[in-house]
Amino acid sequence: MATPRLFVKGTVLGYKRTRTIQRPSSTLLQLEGVNVKEDTGFYLGKRVCYVYKVGRESRCIWGRITRAHGNSGVVRARFQHNLPPQSFGATVRVHLFPSSI
Repeated sequence: MATPRLFVKGTVLGYKRTRTIQRPSSTLLQLEGVNVKEDTGFYLGKRVCYVYKVGRESRCIWGRITRAHGNSGVVRARFQHNLPPQSFGATVRVHLFPSSI
């Protein structure tokens, strides 16, 4: 029996921004296997975890997916503490539980 999938990998793209202003309270994420805006609906409200290391210890910053961003499957997420710029390009885990389906 195969173990169920508990999370989907995503990539941190950066902060929501305009030409002159960055908004660190809203982070853009690209999720694996999500390429169109219609596929993002399932992930809205799901919890996101960014794991990083401090010395030998692992820590994480939790957040939630809030809405879609554009038409290419990118989503916006809001974290408890804003992600640091070192996280750009890093992976995050989008937890698939609890699910309304």
